[in-house]
Amino acid sequence: MARTASPRVSSANILAELRRAARKGDRAALTLAVEQMKILALSPRYWEKYLALLANPLARLVDLLVIKQGDRIGQQKGRKVPATPRAPRRGGRRPARAPRRRRPPVPSQPSLFPDPDPSRGTA
Repeated sequence: MARTASPRVSSANILAELRRAARKGDRAALTLAVEQMKILALSPRYWEKYLALLANPLARLVDLLVIKQGDRIGQQKGRKVPATPRAPRRGGRRPARAPRRRRPPVPSQPSLFPDPDPSRGTA
């Protein structure tokens, strides 16, 4: 049974369609989500909603690959992508590893293909 899409664009619906597309490989769900995201991205009325949607990694990926508007909208709205805080390094270098033990050499094994019997001669 075919589903009818809601005429309203909501972030929850977009994320649900993106999850369905990611989980089941549903192209129709991906197409629907991309179209709804384009509606948000291409009309200034919905830009705040679109920027909030881009907090989700799936939506951000779709924006980076298909729509390519998120950075432009964020710049026009005066938003900057927050840099991820990095923890300061403590102690400098890593502790030295214990040296690896080497295996003792294996005594020579007999050949799997021994020389043919010298008394029979080669043919």
